[in-house]
Amino acid sequence: MARLHSKKHGKSSSKKPASKVSPSWVEYPAHEVEDMVVKFAKAGTPPSQIGMKLRDSYGIPSVKNLCGKSVSEILLENKARSDFPEDLINLIKTTVRMRAHLGSNRSDRHNKVKLLHTESKIKRLVKYYTKTERIPPGWEYDPQKAALLVK
Repeated sequence: MARLHSKKHGKSSSKKPASKVSPSWVEYPAHEVEDMVVKFAKAGTPPSQIGMKLRDSYGIPSVKNLCGKSVSEILLENKARSDFPEDLINLIKTTVRMRAHLGSNRSDRHNKVKLLHTESKIKRLVKYYTKTERIPPGWEYDPQKAALLVK
């Protein structure tokens, strides 16, 4: 599948474990892993980083295979999920940095175009997340308000 705003077809991505069963060498039971996920979330670690931290530091290849639930489902059950989705927050942080760059480099046309692309991604995500009730129904993307949300 092609990328959204380019003609490239990127192939690289991380691969999931082949089997749906947790390996026998995993030392942690499911309830301990759930407690670790909640602890990391309350410390401010985003869900994508929680999975990588469990994989790299604790040797847990897949939280979903071990617990039967994904990291976001565990956070939802324990009311530790953030108010706004991580992908939306990351895109907003990107636009804030792009606007700061454009403040000092007004003739950077490439950055202006990419800012438009990023903001269109944000608007599409906002439409999806309001439909699925993940963000408040009347919330709209405004660059000044979004910059305050990120800080």
